[in-house]
Amino acid sequence: MISTTVLLERSRLVTKVRQFFLERNYVELDTPLLSPAPLPESCLEVFETEYVNPFYGNRKLWLLPSPEVWIKKFIAEEKRNVFELCKAFRNAESIGTIHSPEFTMLEYYTVNATARDSIEITEALFDTCSTGDTPHYAKPPFRIMTMQEAWLEFAQLDLIKLQDRDTLREALLGKGLIVNKEASWEDLFNQAFVQWIEPELPKDRPLVLIEYPAQIECLARNIPGTPWKDRWELYINGIELLNCYTEAATKEAVLASMKKEAEKKQNQQVPHAVNFEYAELFDDFPLCSGVAMGFERFIMAMNGLADIRSVLPFPYMHDWYAEKT
Repeated sequence: MISTTVLLERSRLVTKVRQFFLERNYVELDTPLLSPAPLPESCLEVFETEYVNPFYGNRKLWLLPSPEVWIKKFIAEEKRNVFELCKAFRNAESIGTIHSPEFTMLEYYTVNATARDSIEITEALFDTCSTGDTPHYAKPPFRIMTMQEAWLEFAQLDLIKLQDRDTLREALLGKGLIVNKEASWEDLFNQAFVQWIEPELPKDRPLVLIEYPAQIECLARNIPGTPWKDRWELYINGIELLNCYTEAATKEAVLASMKKEAEKKQNQQVPHAVNFEYAELFDDFPLCSGVAMGFERFIMAMNGLADIRSVLPFPYMHDWYAEKT
């Protein structure tokens, strides 16, 4: 169970985060944790539940892995900067030192802004929340590195020249990585990234890894004339802490992404309903940058902690897992 000292620090950071965004005229949201049709994301699994009504029948619902599906409805209507601190749920998630199936998510969206603008906003947030006891590796200024630069430095591979599956597979085999010959380009990329890139990322200060491959499906805007999406992730002491996009803001791009992901979801452990009419929100959607941060990892980073159990008030899933193992 969490110590009183860490619980008070968690409360301090919640207060600091809320003050930071409210002072900058962001609207704080409190969206539902359940949805009749989550956004399809093949990279994760959801929890399924059911509303039971004795008069009108039952309805399937799903616990959300992120409040994004509700937040974007608000942005489409109001076109305002928003933020939210809420619980998030990811089924089939690892249970370990940096993972929990139930966790707290901080999301903030800035209109008339790109992912690059969100780097500055996030630096300011970290600066506001830091104290004299915050580890140096968690304090701004952020270091910025492109994915292309990371592959060249840590894998000695030119990712720009490896944009088809067969070429990438042969390059990885040539460097001694054992790969599945039927693996997709995205799976090959992820395998090499976890094996060679992620362990070598600089840890002396926060690292912003920008320009992710466009072949990794997500609702981020493509950078014209390049094989990249306008997306970045923040690493602190080697641990991925948050994900940021310039949001794909056209109906056609969102619908195409949803259809691709929905098809993949049907083969997963927990398929769910998908509402393709959701794409209509983007008929008049503002330029927008969204950030999703694992709040427990943020607490860990700010306090030099290495185990998520130390910042979860009641780590019941970890206790259950320990009993099983």
